[in-house]
Amino acid sequence: MQTLRETLPQVGRITWIGRRPVKRMPLESVEVAQLDADTGLVGDHYSGRSGKRQLTLIQGEHLRAVAQMLHRETVDPAQTRRNVVVEGINLLALQDQRVQIGEAVVEITGLCHPCSRMEEILGPGGYNAMRGHGGLTAKILRPGAIKLGDEVRLLHDDKS
Repeated sequence: MQTLRETLPQVGRITWIGRRPVKRMPLESVEVAQLDADTGLVGDHYSGRSGKRQLTLIQGEHLRAVAQMLHRETVDPAQTRRNVVVEGINLLALQDQRVQIGEAVVEITGLCHPCSRMEEILGPGGYNAMRGHGGLTAKILRPGAIKLGDEVRLLHDDKS
């Protein structure tokens, strides 16, 4: 099983980046962001806090599933309050792994469960639509820039 966990040939891509400059305010969409190992996502209201939730990621394919459950065409990534949308790779397969994102390296630290605000933001059923689709949290190990279109790939011990 360990060999299977370490074998992930797919490479994902960043399709959206957002940061929350102020708590409870809308996210702003950006094309480039800086990840700092000490402070997190530069410009985000969480910046300055260390720990396992310096960055949040969500699967782009899951946004489409959430939209379908809510009987909508789309869900705006900013509504999910996550920092990075990734498509083309199964993010859940990256849990507890080191991942290259653009110039940065992060460790995927856990699930990012939806909060009660999803009901407020997405409307009735928003919280339950996001359950199981809330994304992941990450700790920044190596700082660097990330930008739209950057690759997201599993790192192996010999490729750090």
